[in-house]
Amino acid sequence: MGRIALGVEYDGTDFAGWQIQQNQRTVQGCLTEAISLVANQSVKTVAAGRTDSGVHALQQVIHFDADAVRDERNWILGLNTNLPADINVTWAKAVDDTFSARFSATKRAYRYIILNRVSRSAVHVDRVWWYFQKLDVALMQAAADCLVGDHDFSAFRAKECQAKSPFKTMESITVSQQGDCIAIDVIGQSFLHHMVRNIVGVLVVIGEGKRSVSWVQEVLESRNRAHGGITSPPEGLYFVNVDYPEVYALPTVSTFPVVW
Repeated sequence: MGRIALGVEYDGTDFAGWQIQQNQRTVQGCLTEAISLVANQSVKTVAAGRTDSGVHALQQVIHFDADAVRDERNWILGLNTNLPADINVTWAKAVDDTFSARFSATKRAYRYIILNRVSRSAVHVDRVWWYFQKLDVALMQAAADCLVGDHDFSAFRAKECQAKSPFKTMESITVSQQGDCIAIDVIGQSFLHHMVRNIVGVLVVIGEGKRSVSWVQEVLESRNRAHGGITSPPEGLYFVNVDYPEVYALPTVSTFPVVW
């Protein structure tokens, strides 16, 4: 059997997340169905990372094994013909069986977008978190800097998280602003369930001035989720990119979400 890797983008608004669930519309379910149809056999799909209900992806990477022989262009065209409008395959590439979309990944990147203005958006309602209280980006960045490095992120993990260890390494967290939009870019090898959304929830409280910058350190050191802020809503979160060793020579696509 041959192994194929795919680059996939999707609007998570109308999905119950990535993972197949009984009687639920999921990204994995739609993709697996389309791939099985094009490959003319049942397949199993493995993703770089699971996304929750409402979370979007600009460069999700998956792999599957199949006997079918198709060139890369035909995989793309065949799959997109059989996929709903809110899922799209951006590239396809044959890889060897040492490649795993999940375990070969060396780095994952997420972006969270906040619309920070008095009025809500009619256009971006399902693609940003509308937060009308004024936020201070400098304070949010100062707090984010405290989370970079190796830490026990127990205070930022969901109760349902199945990860064996709460220890993760954050390579960088960058808070930037253009006009009314604030972007929080988080890069690391792997993440806990709801980790990015919980980090954003703490940064927003600090940015609004309700807590000091030092509060983020207190939350981190508490190792207790109850000490943290709110979990930010899913619609502002994007799975932006995944890095792999150069030996696999996977394609890249433009992944910057245009909201301004």
